[in-house]
Amino acid sequence: MTLYESFKSYTGLTKTGLDKRKISTFGDTSAVGKGRFWSVLSVLTLAIIWYLGSAFGLINPIFWPSPSAVWQQFSLISEEGYRNFSLWEHIWASLYRILVGFTLGCLIGIPLGFAMGLSQIIRGWFDPIVEFFRPIPPLAFIPLVIIWSGIGERSKILLLFFAALWIMVIAARAGVSSVKLNKIHAAHSLGANKRQILRYVILPNSLPEIFTGMRVAMGVCWGTVVAAELVAAESGVGFMIMVASKFLATDIVVLGVIIVGLIGYGIDIMMRKIEAKLIPWKGKA
Repeated sequence: MTLYESFKSYTGLTKTGLDKRKISTFGDTSAVGKGRFWSVLSVLTLAIIWYLGSAFGLINPIFWPSPSAVWQQFSLISEEGYRNFSLWEHIWASLYRILVGFTLGCLIGIPLGFAMGLSQIIRGWFDPIVEFFRPIPPLAFIPLVIIWSGIGERSKILLLFFAALWIMVIAARAGVSSVKLNKIHAAHSLGANKRQILRYVILPNSLPEIFTGMRVAMGVCWGTVVAAELVAAESGVGFMIMVASKFLATDIVVLGVIIVGLIGYGIDIMMRKIEAKLIPWKGKA
């Protein structure tokens, strides 16, 4: 395979024999590839616009710095750190808060969602509570968690726990509700008990919905932790953005925004890979 053919295969420009025989692919999701070529082209286009806009003075550097200024700050902070912490310590501080809050939200939210999907009493009891708190933005709880837990790490983790909890409850409940009844009847007819049905029928069929909820919850937690670090934090990517904004250091602000976007995108890709590995039956009847 030549280099050009390898590039076409990676970017999804090649078509399989089955796709070539199709008369129309509109509405056929199996014919929609990953579009890596267009993703690469999109990133390059944005980078070129940013570079040319800065080079020809079309963008005010006070409002949006040049790529070279952002890169210089990245190199400087990577070597010397920022506000008594290295760049990697700031990143790890944000990731640690997310992992702890997200994990706690999953450990409580998933079993509660399963119970709501399987028990009429539990669903009736908790459904008003979940539906009441679900539309409330997590940042609205900042004053309460500060009153409850102070301004330390515990308050930030508690805020992230609230951000993930309701999403995971709804995802697990939806996963249980999506299980086809004929599969449960088939398991009953084969002599399976309730525990076996839960383990071998309900849980595997609920995992696609649960993983979708986990991806959404992780994204919400990542956005929430950056905002939470804007208040009473000593480290973290959000702390970097907040301090830099006070001194109009837009190059550091933009650097922080880029770091947030890259890490968030990386987390989502990682969760997609895990989902594809653990749930190969997703999308299959």
